[in-house]
Amino acid sequence: MPKNNLEELAHPEYWDKRYSGDDDDAKVYDWLRRFHTIKPFLLKHLPAPESNNAKILHLGSGNSTLPADLLQLNYTNQTAVDFSDVVIAAMQKQHPAVTWLAMDIRSLSFPRSSFDICIDKATLDAMLYGSLWDPPEDVKANVKAYVDEVVRVLRPGGLWLYITWRQPHFVRPLLGREGAWTVEVETLSDGAGMFEYFGFVMRKLEHDGGTT
Repeated sequence: MPKNNLEELAHPEYWDKRYSGDDDDAKVYDWLRRFHTIKPFLLKHLPAPESNNAKILHLGSGNSTLPADLLQLNYTNQTAVDFSDVVIAAMQKQHPAVTWLAMDIRSLSFPRSSFDICIDKATLDAMLYGSLWDPPEDVKANVKAYVDEVVRVLRPGGLWLYITWRQPHFVRPLLGREGAWTVEVETLSDGAGMFEYFGFVMRKLEHDGGTT
């Protein structure tokens, strides 16, 4: 995708227009992978639904089936945010058991330590363009604001699960926050010869040393 097109992904106007279309992608579209391919990774790290009512936040949810898929597994305490009013209104009608809120992930309105689990499936990817060896200043600013917000709203001991196709050596420096959380990465694949992707696991430290 050309650079100018990639820049558009960071603006709600692009997504409002996309989600207002009448094609199938405007109704349901999963970036990167569908639920059955990421289910093993998610269930490895999510607490069992019957063990506690973990509060889950989907960051940049779009019209993915992921919240509805987790709802079918009895994860009933879910909030999904996206900065497209169009997609939030549409998804609220489809899946009213999930809380859908129009919100910019770079400036979340939730109190500190509000969620046990945060999930990002390629949302951060859409914020990245230009050289990842030396990202443009606006990319650095957007990513910093986003990651700082995740640190803030995640409770101590909570997890941020981030699924990406970006190479770990580019992504890890963007996610690191000294004294805030640990960062681990798993290689995910659909089988031999298939395109690899990655699951990052950030666990917030118990002393809650994140951004205020």
